[in-house]
Amino acid sequence: QVQVVELGGGLVQTGGSLRLSCAASGSIFSRYTMGWYRQAVGKQRELVAAITSGGSTNYADSVKGRFTIFRDNARNIVYLQMNSLKPEDTAVYYCNAGGATMGSWGQGTQVTVSS
Repeated sequence: QVQVVELGGGLVQTGGSLRLSCAASGSIFSRYTMGWYRQAVGKQRELVAAITSGGSTNYADSVKGRFTIFRDNARNIVYLQMNSLKPEDTAVYYCNAGGATMGSWGQGTQVTVSS
C-alpha cells in the first residue's frame, strides 16, 4: 500500500499562494488516483481536488479557478498549487492515495490564511 507524506503548509495572508507537496512511496504510484482533502475546525473533511492516473482532475466548487492539482509520476509526487487564498481555506490539508474509503492518508499539514 502506498504511504504518503505532506509538505508545504504554513501561514499566508489573504490573496497569497502556497504549494503543497505529497510524496508517496511505492512503485505503483502512477496507478493511483491522488487527492487532497481538508478539514477545518468543527467541520467534516472534504475533498479539495483529485487527479486520476490518467491526469483527469476534479475540484471542489469553492476552489475552482484558484487551486491546481498536478502530479509528477517520475518522482512520485502530487502537488496542490493554491492561489488567491482566502481565510476560509484555513484547514488541515491531507493527501490521499487510492480513495477516501480504502486509501492511504498522510498526517496532514496546516494551512492558515490570515485576513
